[in-house]
Amino acid sequence: MSQIIDKAIEDFHGGIDELESAIGVLAIGRHVGWRVLYIVHSKRTIKKYEEILGVNFREEFPKEGPDADRSIGYRIAKRFSNFWKVVSGEEKVDRTNWRELA
Repeated sequence: MSQIIDKAIEDFHGGIDELESAIGVLAIGRHVGWRVLYIVHSKRTIKKYEEILGVNFREEFPKEGPDADRSIGYRIAKRFSNFWKVVSGEEKVDRTNWRELA
């Protein structure tokens, strides 16, 4: 992980807040897995962070990390038959506390 971070810092040009956010997602992704990241962030944001870091989260992380079920949004999404319909908004879900860890 430190090699990914070092390379991203070395290659990055732009606002440091975006770089910092991408590195934070990398750190959290290890614990929650890529599905939680897709619940918490838009596809566009995921793509931006992957480009900054030079990784693909679906290849870098398991579907579910050891702390995936701490994500309220992910616990809710798992109740539905199609994960991607929930992520895309096709399945209507109450998104109150969606981004919180319990």
